[in-house]
Amino acid sequence: MKVQKCSNKVEGRPSTKPASRATLRILVADDHLVYRMGIRSLVGNEPGMKVVGEATDGASAIELYRKLQPDVMLLDLRMPQKGGIDVVQTIRAEFPEARILVVTSYQTEEEIYQVLRAGALGYILKDMGREMLIEAIQSVQAGMRWVSPTIQRQFAERSVRETLTPREVEVMRLLAKGLTNREIANVFNIAESTVKNHVNSLLAKLDVSDRTEAVTLCLMRGIVKLEDL
Repeated sequence: MKVQKCSNKVEGRPSTKPASRATLRILVADDHLVYRMGIRSLVGNEPGMKVVGEATDGASAIELYRKLQPDVMLLDLRMPQKGGIDVVQTIRAEFPEARILVVTSYQTEEEIYQVLRAGALGYILKDMGREMLIEAIQSVQAGMRWVSPTIQRQFAERSVRETLTPREVEVMRLLAKGLTNREIANVFNIAESTVKNHVNSLLAKLDVSDRTEAVTLCLMRGIVKLEDL
């Protein structure tokens, strides 16, 4: 896959040996300079850890991972060019043992579910304390899944509920835009009765009584985003 060249900082070279290193090498992928500076300072004060590269967008995150093959990648969920979920999927497809910790400001249920399903080993919010972040990095480097207790509860609840089908998600997003069953049927070139069946199914799965409640719930869970409206 062709990726755009970038001018991100790179230090050192990836080791050709799979054996563990004395220093834990970290790649930071985040489009906010202040946050990257904060991580570099924090990690620089932690014995046995070193930031070896910084990426400012999803495409350069993938490129730098290929070059550096770090022990752990700290990845923001929403970045230019490629989002965090796409980055995780691409890297894990090429490097099945990649250790990726998502560090983000966002906590919608659907995003948590999607990024962990894509292969990230951890998910932590940016407002977590230094000790928790270090613990998360060390756990992910050891190959263990690490998510904060609050997110663990959300993910557990999400995993036991029925999942909307791709078509039901598409219908839900059009409902959120205010389209009627007939208008949705025209969009997909299907019968209006088929749309009605999709609507009834998603209402039942979400355990809500009407469309307004369904839209509100899906916005809260991240199934529908404000930019979709």
